[in-house]
Amino acid sequence: MQRLQKEWTSKGVAWFTVISSAPGQQGYVTAPQENEYLKQMNASPTAALLDPQGDVGRLYSAKTTPHMFVVNPVGVLIYDGAIDSKATTDQADIPSAKNYVSQALQEAIAGKPVSTPTSRPYGCSVKYAH
Repeated sequence: MQRLQKEWTSKGVAWFTVISSAPGQQGYVTAPQENEYLKQMNASPTAALLDPQGDVGRLYSAKTTPHMFVVNPVGVLIYDGAIDSKATTDQADIPSAKNYVSQALQEAIAGKPVSTPTSRPYGCSVKYAH
């Protein structure tokens, strides 16, 4: 994730992290906690948005952490799903996985339609406020 953030933000892509976990739920963080986490992980999103009521997450129907979305410059959702084709946390699987986010961004920048516009996201469920 951190490598992708650096790669694509250096190419002018705005990368937003949205945290839709409710207070008291797994994944909830305060702004100082998120800033510290980003520093520790050497992450470089354009911005992190805290969404404790889940408004943004629900607007996009985010189901998992992570659930990736690519929105083009005119505001059209062009990709919705998993970061890649291997639903695993084993980092050894990354090189052989098809990275759907990079593929969508490469195709969009080249002016082509996104060949895989959706996939099944995987990860922990988003812990929305009830």
